Amino acid sequence: MLLNVHPDNPNPRHIKTIVECLKDGGIIIYPTDTVYGLGCDITQHKAIERIARIKQIDPKKAHFSFICYDLSHLSDYAKSVDTPVFRMLKKALPGPYTFILPASKMVPKLLKTKKDTVGIRVPDNNICRTIVHELDNPLMSTTLPVDHYVEEYTDPEIIYEKFGKVVDIVVDGGPGGMGFSTVVDCTGPEPELIREGIGSYEAIT
Repeated sequence: MLLNVHPDNPNPRHIKTIVECLKDGGIIIYPTDTVYGLGCDITQHKAIERIARIKQIDPKKAHFSFICYDLSHLSDYAKSVDTPVFRMLKKALPGPYTFILPASKMVPKLLKTKKDTVGIRVPDNNICRTIVHELDNPLMSTTLPVDHYVEEYTDPEIIYEKFGKVVDIVVDGGPGGMGFSTVVDCTGPEPELIREGIGSYEAIT
């Protein structure tokens, strides 16, 4: 299904359709503040396994991130972070950043990496934040199963043509971006820039 959702005022009925799909173990492609993402409810093991199959990867080796509504879920999925790191998160989020943090026991076993970390993301995008808010727990998210992003992957209709058969809903929230989030590893003594994306690292450090 290709579902058109207004970026500023998402229709509650459409959001309800998406949330019910996720709670039933469905997978969606949806807009963020960077590229369109592929996601499911983090509590739905079969959906996680489906995404891993679509991307042909082992869930434990994958770089999945958790899309959160705000930082109130942080203590559920990440072990306590020190004040300077928390300050940096507050400064950067919502925004195009992914923060790698030590995972808490609440992170589903299937999603735990060998390093026992979790990527936390709060995109500055009204549609995906509304979905997460109504779902009441994070979305597990990853990039689309493509070798490289080209301009056509900013168009939800083309995304639907290519991936509509392997996912349950493609959420059309208008044109997507082509740049990725900036990834910062906060598991060591000092934050470390892993990937420079759209978000400025200097602006938050």
